[in-house]
Amino acid sequence: MKKKETIFQLLTQKPWDPAQAKIDNMHDGETLNLSKGKLGLRYIMVVSSIFFSLFIITYSDRLVYADWQQMPEPLLLWFNTLILFISSAFFISAQTAAKNNQFAKVKQKLLIIGFLAFAFLLGQLFVWLQLINLGYYVAANPANAYFYVFTALHGLHLIGGLVYWNMTIKKVWITSDIVVVDAKHTVELCAIYWHFLLAVWVVLFGLMLFS
Repeated sequence: MKKKETIFQLLTQKPWDPAQAKIDNMHDGETLNLSKGKLGLRYIMVVSSIFFSLFIITYSDRLVYADWQQMPEPLLLWFNTLILFISSAFFISAQTAAKNNQFAKVKQKLLIIGFLAFAFLLGQLFVWLQLINLGYYVAANPANAYFYVFTALHGLHLIGGLVYWNMTIKKVWITSDIVVVDAKHTVELCAIYWHFLLAVWVVLFGLMLFS
C-alpha cells in the first residue's frame, strides 16, 4: 500500500511549483536556479557581444581600403592589458575566498580590483593623450577613429562594471549570516562580467595589433 502511495506521489509532482522546488532541494539533486541577476548578466553580455561583433565586422571591411594607416601600439597599451589580466586573476582568488567564507580576504581583493580598474582607465586616457600629441587625431584616419571608438566603448563597459563592483563591495562589507549567500552570488556575477571584459579587450587589442 505504501509503495502505491509513493508511486502516486511521484506521478503527481509539479516541478514548476515553488513549493515542490523546495522539497526537491532537500535531496541531492537541487532544482536548477537561474537568478534574475544571472539572467540579466547573460542578457548584457549577449547584447554587448553582438554590439562589438558588428563593429569588428565593419572594422574588418574598412581596413582593406588604401587610405587605412595603422596606428602604433604604445608600450602603455600592453601594460594596461596586463592590468586587466591581473585584476581578472584577483577576481578568481576572490571567488575562491568567498566560497570558503573568507570575506576579509574578499574585501581586500575587491579593493585591489577597484584600484586596478581605475589604473586601467587612467592608463587608457594617457594612451589617448600620447597618441594625440603624436598627431593621431580621430578625424585624421579611419584607423584612428576605430581605435578611439573601441577603447571608449570598452572603457564605458568597464565603468558600468565599476558600478556593479561598488554594489558588490557594499554587500560584502555588511556580510552576515543572513546575506552571506547573496554576497557570494554577487561576487560571482561581478567576476563573470570582469572576465568577459578581459576577453573582449583581448579580441579588440589583438584585432588592432595584427591588422
